Amino acid sequence: MIKRLAQCIREYKTYAILAPISIILEVVMEVLIPMLMAKLIDYGIEPGNMSYILKMGAVLVVCALFSMFFGAFAAWSSSRASAGFAKNVRHDLFHKVQTFSFSNIDKFSPASIVTRLTTDVTRVQMAFMMLIRMALRSPFMLLFSLLMSFTINVKLSLIFLICVPILAFGLCYVSLTTHPIFRKVFETYDKLNLIVQENLRGIRVVKSFVREDHEIQKFNGVSNEIYTGFTRAQRRMATINPLMQFSMYLCTLLLSWFGAKLIISSGGSDLSTGDLTSIISYAGQILSSLMMVSMFLIQMIMSRASAARICEIFDEQPDIQNPASAVTEVKDGSIQFENVNFSYGKKSENLVLKNINLDIRPGQTIGILGGTGSSKSSLVQLIPRLYDATEGVVRVGGIDVREYDIRTLREAVAMVLQKNELFSGTIRDNIRWGNMDASDADIVRVCRLAQADGFIREMPDGYDTMIEQGGTNVSGGQKQRLCIARALLKQPKILILDDSTSAVDTRTDALIQHAFAEEIPNTTKIIIAQRVSSIQHADHIIVMDNGYINGYGTHEELLKNNEIYREVYESQLKGMGDYDE
Repeated sequence: MIKRLAQCIREYKTYAILAPISIILEVVMEVLIPMLMAKLIDYGIEPGNMSYILKMGAVLVVCALFSMFFGAFAAWSSSRASAGFAKNVRHDLFHKVQTFSFSNIDKFSPASIVTRLTTDVTRVQMAFMMLIRMALRSPFMLLFSLLMSFTINVKLSLIFLICVPILAFGLCYVSLTTHPIFRKVFETYDKLNLIVQENLRGIRVVKSFVREDHEIQKFNGVSNEIYTGFTRAQRRMATINPLMQFSMYLCTLLLSWFGAKLIISSGGSDLSTGDLTSIISYAGQILSSLMMVSMFLIQMIMSRASAARICEIFDEQPDIQNPASAVTEVKDGSIQFENVNFSYGKKSENLVLKNINLDIRPGQTIGILGGTGSSKSSLVQLIPRLYDATEGVVRVGGIDVREYDIRTLREAVAMVLQKNELFSGTIRDNIRWGNMDASDADIVRVCRLAQADGFIREMPDGYDTMIEQGGTNVSGGQKQRLCIARALLKQPKILILDDSTSAVDTRTDALIQHAFAEEIPNTTKIIIAQRVSSIQHADHIIVMDNGYINGYGTHEELLKNNEIYREVYESQLKGMGDYDE
C-alpha cells in the first residue's frame, strides 16, 4: 500500500526530500538551545559575567533564527510536496476509473468512488504532510534530547525511562483499537454520499410524492451512524492528552525533586542549576516529541483506512483490456453472435443471455423487441465490448471483438444508451462529443437527421444555448434527439439505439427512421424499441424473452409465426400502449 502510494510523489520528490532535511536541521538548532541556556546560567548569570551573557545571548538569537528559517522552509516544502502528492493521487485514481469496464465499476458505487477521490485523498494528503514533517522530527528530537540529557547527568536522565514507556504503551493501545472503528466510519461515508446523491438526482420525485420527511430520516440514520463511530473513536483518543499531561507533570516533578536534592547534596559539583534547567527543557522536548508522535499516529490511524480504500481502486484490474496484437481497423458493420451466453457475475449460473446466435450483415436495420428484463440492453452492450461474453464469440467485421483495440472498436460503434446523458455546456459542445474535430456544418447535418435542428434554432441562443447539468432544461424527447445527433457525428459503422426514441412522438420517430434509411444506408442500425411502429420496417426483428431469442424475422413473418410479437402488435393497434410486460 505504501509503495503504491509513494509512486504518486513523482515530480514532487525534491520537495519531499528537502522537508525532512530542513526538519532535522531545525531539530539540531532546538536541541542546542537548552545546552546554551545552561551555559548562560552557569557561566553568565550566576557569576554576573555580562560580556559572556551578551556573547551567549547572541549565539542563542542566531540559533533561534536558524531554527525559525529551517522550520519555515520545511513547512513550505512539505506543503508543496503534500499538495502535489494529492494532485497526483486524484489524477491516478480518476485515470484508473476511466480504464474500468462496466463490470469493474459495478463493484464500486458512484458515491464510494466520489468519496475516495475527495475525502479519502484529503486524509491521505494530511497524513503525508505529517509524515515528512513529523516522522523524522519526533524521533530525532527524542533521540537528540535523550543523548544531551544523558550527557549532562546519567542518573537524573533515568527518570525518562519511567515516563516514556507509560506514554508509549498508551499510544500503541489507542492506535490499535481505533483503526477498525475509523475504517467502518469511512465506509459509512459512502452510504451518506449515496443518499445525498440519490436525493438530489431524484428531488422532483421526492417532492412530487411529498417524501421529504422520509429522506430526512434516512439521512439522519446514516449521519447518526457516523456520529456514533466518531464518538467511540474520539473517546478513546481523548485519553492521549491526559496521559501526555500526566507523563509530563510526573517527569517534571521527579526531575525537580531529585535534581534539587542532587544539587544540594553535591554542592553543585554533580549537577548545576543550569544543568537542571536544561534537563527540564529536554524533558519538555522529549515529551512533546512523543505528543507529536501520538498526533502523527492518530492521523495515520485515520488515513490508513482511507489509504486502503484508495488502493482498492488502484489494485482493481480492468476486466476488459487490449490484446497484445490488437486489430486497429474495423472492416465493416457486420455482427455475428455465436453460441453466446452472458452473466453479469463471474459465475455462469445466472445467465441473462442464453444461446444467442445471430448473423447481421453490414447496412441492415435490425429491430429488437421484448419485455422489461428480457436482456435487450445486455445483448447490444456486448457489441462495443462494454461487457465480455461469458461464453461464445461476438464478432464485428468478421473479427472477435476481444481481438480489437478497444478504442478502435468503440469508435466504430455509436451507442445511444437507454439513460440519456447530457453534460454542462452548450448544445454545440454536447454534440461535438461525438467528434471533436467536426465542423459546424457537420453538427447541423446530424441534427437535421435526428430531427433536432428545428427546436434548437427556436432556442434563444440556438446551438450556443447552455445545457444545464443533466440536461434539465430540455425535454426528454429533445434530450434523446440531441444524443442521437451526437452518436451520428461519429460516422459509425454500427449505430445502436437502446430505446432512444421512446420520448418522441410517432411522427418524429418515423422521420428519424426515414432519415437513417436515406442518409446512412451503409451503417448497420440496431434499434431497441417498445413501439412496433418504430421497428416494423426493419430488415429483421428480434423478439427477446427471458434472455432467449424467441423470434427472428420480418414484421410480416413474426405476425404470422410469433405469438409474443402478434400480441404486442395487436395491443398497440387497439391503443393499449407500449409493451412493457
